Amino acid sequence: MAATTTGALMKSSSDAPSVAGRQIPAAAQVTAATQTPKAETAKPSPPAAARQPATPAAKPSSPTPTRAAAPPAAKTLDYTYQGQPNSYWCGPAATRIALSARRLLPSQDALAAQLNTTINGTDSAEDTTRVLNNLTKSGFYRTREIPGEVATPAEMDRLQADAVRAISNGYAIVANVVGGATIADGRQLDWPGGHYITVVGYADEGRILKIADPANPTVSSYSIGTIEMANWIAQRGYSG
Repeated sequence: MAATTTGALMKSSSDAPSVAGRQIPAAAQVTAATQTPKAETAKPSPPAAARQPATPAAKPSSPTPTRAAAPPAAKTLDYTYQGQPNSYWCGPAATRIALSARRLLPSQDALAAQLNTTINGTDSAEDTTRVLNNLTKSGFYRTREIPGEVATPAEMDRLQADAVRAISNGYAIVANVVGGATIADGRQLDWPGGHYITVVGYADEGRILKIADPANPTVSSYSIGTIEMANWIAQRGYSG
C-alpha cells in the first residue's frame, strides 16, 4: 500500500533560492562551528542481567498405596481342645476352644455362668458373641443368623468370607448347628436338638472348614464343606 503524504509536496530545485556565489563571513563560520554541538559517543547499555530459569516447585511426593496382604489359601489355628463334661455344656466347651486360640483359658464353669447355660443348653449365638467379645476385649465378633431351613447362596458365601476373615486374623468361630450333616470323610452327624462346635481352620480358600467338636474327644476334629456347614447352621447362627 502506497504511503499517504500529509504535508505539502517538496518544490523542485528550480524553485529553490540560489545560494551560488554567496560567501559566508568567517566570523559567522567560526560562530557556527563553536555552536555546533559535538555528537556524543553512544555508550553501550549495560548488558541485562541474565535471567535464571525459574526452578519448578517440587511436587509433594505421594506415598505409594500399600495393599493388604491376601489371606492364605489355608490356615488352621493353634488351639487347645477340651471336651464337654455333660450333654448340655457344648456351648461353654466350644467357646473355650475358640478362646484358647487367643491364649485365653477360662474354665467351662465360668463360661457357663456368663453364657447363662442351663440343663437346656445355651440359648443362641447372641450369647456366644457377647461372651467372646467381652473376654477378648474386642468387638471382633458379630452374630450371623441363617434363619431359613436351608442357607441361601449369599449366606454360604458370607460364611466362607467370615471364616477366612476370622481365622486369618487369629479368631475361631463358634457355630450353633442343628439336624444332620455329612462331613468330608462321608460320616453322618446328627444333632436334632442343636449343638455348638468351633471352626478352627479352613482350606481351599474357605471352601472347606476344619471343626473342633467338643462332643467326642476320640474324634475331636473333622472337615466339612462350607456349603454343607451353612445348611447345618440353618435356623440357627454363628459368632464370627
